[in-house]
Amino acid sequence: MKQYLDLLKDIKENGTRKEDRTGTGTVSLFGRQMRFDLRKGFPAVTTKKLYLKAVIYELLWLLRGDTNIQFLAQNDVKIWNEWAYQIYLEKNNLVEKYPRYSDVWKEKLAEFVDQVKADNAFAKQWGELGPIYGKQWRRWTAPSGEEVDQIQNVIDLITNDPTSRRIIVSGWNVGEIQELIRNHHHAPPPCHTLFQFIVVGDTLSCQLYQRSADVFLGVPFNIASYSLLTMMIAQVTGLKVGEFVHTFGDVHIYLNHLDQVSEQLSREPRPLPTMKINPAVKSIFDFKYEDFKLENYDPHPPISAPIAV
Repeated sequence: MKQYLDLLKDIKENGTRKEDRTGTGTVSLFGRQMRFDLRKGFPAVTTKKLYLKAVIYELLWLLRGDTNIQFLAQNDVKIWNEWAYQIYLEKNNLVEKYPRYSDVWKEKLAEFVDQVKADNAFAKQWGELGPIYGKQWRRWTAPSGEEVDQIQNVIDLITNDPTSRRIIVSGWNVGEIQELIRNHHHAPPPCHTLFQFIVVGDTLSCQLYQRSADVFLGVPFNIASYSLLTMMIAQVTGLKVGEFVHTFGDVHIYLNHLDQVSEQLSREPRPLPTMKINPAVKSIFDFKYEDFKLENYDPHPPISAPIAV
């Protein structure tokens, strides 16, 4: 994972300070790429502990076509909670009453998540994030109104037309994104904009284009998620796994993460772990959390930092 640390260092030393949507501010660069050979180990960052449970559950959530946080909340995965909670606060004019990260804000967030877990009607109204990844992956809406299952299309193309250069999933549905922006209260438009699979001989590789990347908090998660997805699709299509190529637009470090980045850069990377997947699973839609096991993972301790919403 040295190339990930090199990217952090490059941004910190050579990036430009910019204002951003969240008001936090960033140090930013444009246009970078990393390549991970998945045959040499699973690229889980070792200079801080990766929350693998969240990686797996979120990926299963996306493959379900889900856009409501209830499934994640019920499995104690918190990564999307603040987005739904922020929408709830904005729509109920509670933003000023509960200042972000104050004690009362945290207390009300916990109550909000508990209600999402237990109350289906509340979750349906307030746990919904809109037409984000799961919707686009599984139910992309065409101009005709037809819904397109892009994940099933990927499986079909790999199986039936493996030389195709059109094995692509796009999360960037311009019409729905514009509608979200007009409505103001929304989760962010997909950062993982487009990913493509390629088959060479008996080997499957994947390239992701990510328009915007929180390199300290988000990118380790993204690397693990798309690497795992590549391994899963290789398994169910009877192929060997190759590379995960991660291509970026804007790569940035939030200004309130700079101390944490310095701490991470002071740590020595450790050997990569190995991901074991239940070989009995033959459909991309049949995987469960219990089908994955990360072996020989020995990371440094976690480094916490606030998410910029």
